Amino acid sequence: MRIELEFSAGNVSPHPVLRTIRRAEYAELIALFFLQGAASGIWLVPLSALLDAHGLRSIKVWAFATNALAAFVSPCLFGGMADRSESPVRVLRGLSFAAAALAATVGTAMRFHWNPWLALALIQATALCMAPAFSLISSIVLARLQFAQLEFGPIRAMATVGWIVGCWVISAFHADSSALAVYLGAAASLLVCLCAGFVPPQKSPRPAGRVSWHARLGLDALTLLKNRDHRVIFIIVAAFNIPLVGFYPYGPLHIRELGLTHVSAWMSLAQTTEVLSMFALGALLRRCRLKWIIACGLGIGVVRFALCALPSKVGLLAGTALNGACYALVYITAQIYVEQRVDPAWRARAQALLNLMYNGFGSLIGYLACGWWFAACAHPAGTQWPVFWSGLAAGMAVVLAYFLAAYRGQRVGRETKLASQ
Repeated sequence: MRIELEFSAGNVSPHPVLRTIRRAEYAELIALFFLQGAASGIWLVPLSALLDAHGLRSIKVWAFATNALAAFVSPCLFGGMADRSESPVRVLRGLSFAAAALAATVGTAMRFHWNPWLALALIQATALCMAPAFSLISSIVLARLQFAQLEFGPIRAMATVGWIVGCWVISAFHADSSALAVYLGAAASLLVCLCAGFVPPQKSPRPAGRVSWHARLGLDALTLLKNRDHRVIFIIVAAFNIPLVGFYPYGPLHIRELGLTHVSAWMSLAQTTEVLSMFALGALLRRCRLKWIIACGLGIGVVRFALCALPSKVGLLAGTALNGACYALVYITAQIYVEQRVDPAWRARAQALLNLMYNGFGSLIGYLACGWWFAACAHPAGTQWPVFWSGLAAGMAVVLAYFLAAYRGQRVGRETKLASQ
């Protein structure tokens, strides 16, 4: 055991406390995030090329829509289960095993040219099993850490490293358009299941009396929105992702138009700064209030789109690099906020609701809104990129203004209050 100083939001307590978690336990938590990041990257990145290569182009739009549908349904459902009846670790094991089996079946469906709509149903089932994974792992990890505000960022960064490594594995096996990629993703999900077997299950509080279907579906997590600050954080996470998702489908187009090759490599600049920001997050949380870290992330979001609006390669690449930093400072800090400010009995559901707001509402509205805005900026003579990126910068600025006006937070020195409403 090592003696550490106890940190609260924004200040340091002089009273030392003992950290009892062993290094082997840290390795388990790191491995969970790393392997899940690899499984997600292997599953999602080559999916478009796989569908094209196996004659499934007709279901491509619907195949990608399965992720949004899964984000609406699955996290709250399984988050509620993890809070009430089963340990998050056991729920993760079951979902990871199911995801591995379903992904392997998807690979078989592609290889042997099963009915496209059957393949789509299998893809949807796989997405439903994978969607809650990151929120469940976050809940597991945060519950184990004594100094979550300092330690969570570097551990969470391993998911991004895993995503990058997963993409490298696909390229190493030349499986970008081969069903082998799906089998590799299945193997990665199976490794998540095996790794979760080494993590001791957490005890879930047993509900008193009969549990309603509303509660079983995790929809009772919406009561968290009665608290003003909780409500602002959940709204901000969704609103933040609306302009942010415009980067993923349209950033590569602009990079190609500027004559840059190896587009995927240039896009990975975002992951690089994301990892660096997560490692720096602990020091920031020790010195700054949560409010100002999230505000800084939103401000970086404004700057990153403003840089992309500049008519130069340097501006676009600089804006691309800042994408990961603004994501880490907003979304990962929001996850830590949930850990610190929400009652332990609600945390799995709260993390699931955060995931729903970000990947569900934020992504769906963002893809629709950014698609409409891109169409408005596209002309026969070429896309008006400065106008397009400036519009996204303006949208992010509105989100920042709302956050600064609406969020109250807790004053420095005030004891963290763990309350669900």
